[in-house]
Amino acid sequence: MVSSVDASTINAPPPGPVPGRRPGRSLHRFANPGRFLRVSGAMLPWLTVGAVVLLATGLVWGLFFSPADWQQGDAVRIMYVHVPAAWLASAGYMALAACSFASIVWRHPLADIAAAEIGPVGASFTALCLASGSIWGKPMWGAWWVWDARLTSVLVLFFLYVGHIALIRAFDDRERGYRSAAILALAGVINLPIIKFSVDWWNTLHQPASITLTGAPTMYVGMLWPLLVAALGYTLAFAAITVTRIRAAVMERRIRALLMARAQEEAVR
Repeated sequence: MVSSVDASTINAPPPGPVPGRRPGRSLHRFANPGRFLRVSGAMLPWLTVGAVVLLATGLVWGLFFSPADWQQGDAVRIMYVHVPAAWLASAGYMALAACSFASIVWRHPLADIAAAEIGPVGASFTALCLASGSIWGKPMWGAWWVWDARLTSVLVLFFLYVGHIALIRAFDDRERGYRSAAILALAGVINLPIIKFSVDWWNTLHQPASITLTGAPTMYVGMLWPLLVAALGYTLAFAAITVTRIRAAVMERRIRALLMARAQEEAVR
């Protein structure tokens, strides 16, 4: 007697992970340099246009048409530059750490390149945050700089960015530089919650957050909306600059590889 067999079970793969498949392998198809160049090439014009439109709208709205603060007066308008730069400084470092993690754990093909190109962009936004904060602090606190917990932790963040950039270029073996910089980036993640909660953990001059995920904003809506528009523009600008740098680095590597291959062929001849 022949028993009936469900056709759907014939040649069905066994349950569970496929033997020999490494965890995170599926991520590599998103990191193929050729695919990245195609996808990023299509996205880049939209990122650039969106960044220009939203930045122009948010900054003009905030700097010229939003109301002045009842305590700080027109000096509060610097927040439309300072606050988005501060958000992107921390968010950029989180992206840097994520790329470093992917590089160490999965040897992600584009992770090292992305981390190397995020570093200078994040450092620039952190420098803008520190500079605009000093300009804002002078009329409010009477000093360009104070060793406040929030200011000091953001300064540490800037040094972490600079250290990451320097470590990549500190070794003749570029791969060794990538590994060392990735370890530094992961170790520096501990500074992010210190930046976030410094105004809650210590008695600081810096004001508490006006926008949180757990409560309603304490900021007047006429000031909140231009700030959010400017912040979105800053985010798209950060993404557009970073993607442009990564594309340039990938193409530079391709050109270098082609030149090396051509030189080897000529040497054999």
